[in-house]
Amino acid sequence: MNPNKALWEKGDFTQIAQTMRESGERLVAKLGVTPDLNILDLGCGDGTTAIPEARLGATVLGVDIATNLVEAGNRRAKAEGLTNCTFQEGDAIDLHPLQDQSFDLVVSVFGAMFAPKPLEVAREMVRVTRPGGRIVMGNWIPGDPTLVAQILKISSAYTPPPPEGFVSPMLWGVESHVIERFESAGVAKENITFSKETITFNAPYSPSEYVSRFKNYYGPVMNAFEAAEKQGKAQELQQELEVLFDSQNKSLDSNHTSIDATFLRVTVTR
Repeated sequence: MNPNKALWEKGDFTQIAQTMRESGERLVAKLGVTPDLNILDLGCGDGTTAIPEARLGATVLGVDIATNLVEAGNRRAKAEGLTNCTFQEGDAIDLHPLQDQSFDLVVSVFGAMFAPKPLEVAREMVRVTRPGGRIVMGNWIPGDPTLVAQILKISSAYTPPPPEGFVSPMLWGVESHVIERFESAGVAKENITFSKETITFNAPYSPSEYVSRFKNYYGPVMNAFEAAEKQGKAQELQQELEVLFDSQNKSLDSNHTSIDATFLRVTVTR
């Protein structure tokens, strides 16, 4: 199996996505979505941004590599009666079933950044975007002190080194790399803009329980715990994550977790 597919099907990312719903809606509200738009939501998960886009009337296709998340997205759309929103399986490095220049807006929030072969990812996003259309990405930033970058940093310290030729997904959070990738796909540098934005994870349970959700349902953290178990360091990893979540939690309610995470918003005008 494609290792990326195996990673995201390993757990159940819907358990994490449920804590991102409000932030997904806020992010979509800034995109200028109108009913006439044809939108591709790439690496969509179960629809944290795709569903709000469809609620605004746009025609939305969600594409994700994980079969379980595609199924979950279609269930959510059906439950809301959103006939303008469908989900299908696909790989960000090869969107060959999708026609050239067929979308007004391509959105990928913490999705396509995890696909290998970033040059192909950029090329495919540009290929399916119509002239005058936009690509909007939300990407985690390497070394950032906020939650997700730190989760991934801590987790990577316990996992075996990646295979030769591996390109860190976090490089999508570095402006110079983003420019290089989209320039290689034919986009002029002046058509690429950046801003740093924040999302908030809101969970109706304690930070300790939230760590457990990541441990049991989030592929990269699941892998880290499996590797840590073999090294006899699982408790050490658990403590590191609990300290991280406790220190970043801004909720005053012990049965609620609210943590901000900073990301790089990339906007490409085709």
